[in-house]
Amino acid sequence: MKILLIGKTGQVGGELNNILKDMGEVVSVERKQLDLSKIDSIEPTVLDIQPDIIINAAAYTAVDKAEEEPDLAMTVNGVAPGVLAEAAKKVGARLIHYSTDYVFDGRSNTPYREEDTTCPLSIYGESKLAGEKSIAEAGAPYLIFRTSWVYSLQGKSFLRTIKKLAAEKDTLRIVDDQIGAPTWAGSIALATRKILEQCVRDNSEPSLSGVFHLTCQGQSSWHGFAKEILDLSGTSQDTQLLPIPTSDYPTPAARPLYSVLSNDKLEKAFAFKMPHWHDALKDCLSSTPAI
Repeated sequence: MKILLIGKTGQVGGELNNILKDMGEVVSVERKQLDLSKIDSIEPTVLDIQPDIIINAAAYTAVDKAEEEPDLAMTVNGVAPGVLAEAAKKVGARLIHYSTDYVFDGRSNTPYREEDTTCPLSIYGESKLAGEKSIAEAGAPYLIFRTSWVYSLQGKSFLRTIKKLAAEKDTLRIVDDQIGAPTWAGSIALATRKILEQCVRDNSEPSLSGVFHLTCQGQSSWHGFAKEILDLSGTSQDTQLLPIPTSDYPTPAARPLYSVLSNDKLEKAFAFKMPHWHDALKDCLSSTPAI
């Protein structure tokens, strides 16, 4: 089996690059090798590599900057995934792609299901939703995993930001009225491997195509997440965390106030559960960076 992994230096891509190594021939590429903003380069790359599986872990993830660069965000997140899916169809490959909780508006008070109405509040959310639709329209077998609040020990993540700020400041003001499920990139990578193994075992059964929510169990506010990070790092006594409302921390892009996703469909289809976010955070802090 040949796997084309796109975005190997990102948070999820870095973890996937490590965990997939023994599953076959893994061709891992980064932006300088395959830039998803250069649409015309996508199909030739796929046709040249001839993969059995394409995993797209690359994306435009600068949520606030996307408000200033809507065309670039839409190209990378909205158009490129559809082109990848079309290329996958030509070579007979399955596409695995990652989306986001930001496709919802956050007005719910119960975990979102895959069939719930989408209504993104930001350019980033709109671009990711467009990517989902362009993949579905291509007609190739695909798995889209919507995840949330992704973090790791590498790259730009909330975890690394909190640890850095806590080392520099005595007091941190953290939003406490946005609720979601912190999800370690390592948990996403392990789940992807388990699902990929099942797809291969079942000979890539087409009925497994579709959108699935894939997040760690439980929920938290950003303030609660930050507190757990400092508690587990043994530095909570050195830094005071002050809870604040979203209105006290305005950003260019609006965030959903509630974006917990239900994993019920994933659990029924693939017969496994994601770890609780507390446990995943412990595993992350005790691990080493993927890259």
